[in-house]
Amino acid sequence: MCILRLSALGDATHVLPLIRTLQKNLPEAKITWILGKGEAKLMEGLDGVELIAFDKKAGLQGLKDLTHALDGRRFDVLLQMQLALRANLVSAVISAKRRIGYNRERAKEGHGLFVNERIRHDGHHVLDVFGLFTEPLGFRQTEACWNLPVPAEAHAWAAEQWPAGKPTLLISPCSSHALRNWLPERYAAVATHALGKGWQVVLCGGRSKLERDMGDAIIAAMPEKPIDLIGKDTLKQLLALLARADLVMTPDSGPAQMANAMGSKVLGLYACTDATRSGPYSDLRYTVNRYPDAAIRFLDKPAAALSWGKRVEFPGVMDLIEVTDVIARFERYCADQGRSQGFR
Repeated sequence: MCILRLSALGDATHVLPLIRTLQKNLPEAKITWILGKGEAKLMEGLDGVELIAFDKKAGLQGLKDLTHALDGRRFDVLLQMQLALRANLVSAVISAKRRIGYNRERAKEGHGLFVNERIRHDGHHVLDVFGLFTEPLGFRQTEACWNLPVPAEAHAWAAEQWPAGKPTLLISPCSSHALRNWLPERYAAVATHALGKGWQVVLCGGRSKLERDMGDAIIAAMPEKPIDLIGKDTLKQLLALLARADLVMTPDSGPAQMANAMGSKVLGLYACTDATRSGPYSDLRYTVNRYPDAAIRFLDKPAAALSWGKRVEFPGVMDLIEVTDVIARFERYCADQGRSQGFR
């Protein structure tokens, strides 16, 4: 069986419960997953799955390399789980008897030309829709189980990055889509509020200039400096950091889904995208979702009238999320923890 889902990091975590369901119901099945290079690093060590990394930037050479890696194999089933034209073209070099793709209502960019079976039209959250790919195989995904592979040395590294004893707010401030990012002074205001409540604040992120500049702007707007880990971790170490945090604040991004998969609570910041579709799957109580407001403001339509996955990516859309909105979610988390654990 072959799974094709190239990107992104967050969506890769949504595929994992599907794989766990396949492994539970088809224990003898051999699973190959074709995915992006970054996603392959995230999933490295995944038990019982052959990972084939596809270089999305390599063009025709990438297709040749994939053809060589597949070495003429023919699969019983291909789960074509990505709608983008590039993924549809990549699927053409994968030989499979059954080619299961999306329903017609969601299909686009020639998707129907590359599949011969379709999932039914149901579900709203990405993870639930991915789970529908099990149904043509004769069973259903009834629970979300991740078990992301994280080596012990990554957890040991994370344990050294901040002292134990205080609750920790981990802020991953950047998405790969710049218009999804919140204002640095607003991050700083929430971080300062958390510090005033006796929390410690940690910044994390990748090595891009965008992420470094965002981190510097947040730090400059804070009277008390947070722990700065931007650009200092690997993907596996990031997973361990997310698992160690009490609360993770982030826009719609890979770390939002990764934190949820690691069992941490997420204070999500959503306006460009719909949190009910792509927010932290396990718990939306601490997520701010201004997507309905954004749909009215920028598209003059209710969110329910927009197509599945429609983004409202306009300059200023994230300004719809106020500091007071986010502090209210932070305080709700504190109150919930206080009631259940005596946590302060």
